[in-house]
Amino acid sequence: MNMKKLTAMLCLGAIVAIAGQSVIAAEKKAAPKAETANKVAAEPAAKSSENSGDKAAAESAIAAAESARKKAASIDGEWRDTGKMIKKAQAALKAGDSAKAIKLAKKAENQAKLGYEQAQAQQELKMPSYLKY
Repeated sequence: MNMKKLTAMLCLGAIVAIAGQSVIAAEKKAAPKAETANKVAAEPAAKSSENSGDKAAAESAIAAAESARKKAASIDGEWRDTGKMIKKAQAALKAGDSAKAIKLAKKAENQAKLGYEQAQAQQELKMPSYLKY
């Protein structure tokens, strides 16, 4: 391989790496704003359901978390602990602790949503084949 081709390939690799970092940096800046908006919108509903502590609300929260987990798993975006949290929420509900079950289910649902968003963002990255593993 001659020196011009090697230099061109290295420059292209550097450009792709910088562009990828720019996309990731932009996503990181946008994520806290969206997350804050989601928290503000969901906070009153979460507090009211946690205060009621009834079994139906816990079952609903667990079902929503499981649904979000399946959606994330459909595009290989399921995070490691999401399923574990759902199982702990089910165990807490079975033990009669609805408030704990709701809290764990909401946390699992949030992780599943973030995992889905992360997997989607990473699918859209355009990288040359020699940088993919």
